[in-house]
Amino acid sequence: MTERVEWDELPSDLRNAVEARTGQVEASESVATGFNCSLAMVLDTRGSGRLFLKGVRVSDSSGMAGLLCEERINGAVRGISATIRHRFELSGWLVLTFTHIDGRHVDYSPGTADLGAVTHVLRRTQSLRAPAFPVPQLSDRFAGHLKPGEADVLHGTHLLHTDTNPHNMLIPNHDGHACLVDWAMPALGPAWVDAAYTARWLMRFGQTPEDALAWLSGVPSWQQAHRKAVETFVRVTCRQAIAQVGERGSATSNTQFRHLLDTPAPRPSRQP
Repeated sequence: MTERVEWDELPSDLRNAVEARTGQVEASESVATGFNCSLAMVLDTRGSGRLFLKGVRVSDSSGMAGLLCEERINGAVRGISATIRHRFELSGWLVLTFTHIDGRHVDYSPGTADLGAVTHVLRRTQSLRAPAFPVPQLSDRFAGHLKPGEADVLHGTHLLHTDTNPHNMLIPNHDGHACLVDWAMPALGPAWVDAAYTARWLMRFGQTPEDALAWLSGVPSWQQAHRKAVETFVRVTCRQAIAQVGERGSATSNTQFRHLLDTPAPRPSRQP
């Protein structure tokens, strides 16, 4: 379980530094789920209103890598994700504050009315320009599980989020447009990949494969996907999961990913 640190447990000089920028913290509420970091909370501040604060210990190399990536990519995802307001690095912590999104997590369950908003934000991500700093190819995360030629098939230039679970998809209260937060694991790849991951999340949250794939078939990038690339994506995803958690542990997830091949959308082509 991820460690969770409360506001009052932070070093006093870090709290003082935050309040010097935001005004006095009048209330704090820790966020218990959805973040791979030790510090995740909503702050009500006197000078800056409500903020989301996220942080990791600098000794946590994995957490630092994710948060630094999220910091660097923030400008590239402006308008789709929350904006960073402040940065603090002291007393063994790296901490970012973000504009708070007053809303709720997306509903992926059967009968949800949120799928139009989900489709809209995924289409918006496909128009993002890749940031100036290097972003790994999607195939890089399958290192050790790729067969010859598979990395080339998964090559792409579109900026991908890669973790569209409902904790990372928010519907603001003031409108029906979704926001996609927590860009700690971006990648470059084919445009349809985030939609494919989302279809799998729909199945995980109770949607039938038929319903999840009906939604997926309405996503323009999926309509333009190439069969060989989708088949390769499914194969390497399942192969990696089996290596990590075994046949039994990966059975449900892999079955859901294999359902992606039940749709007629991906077209044959020599290029991904």
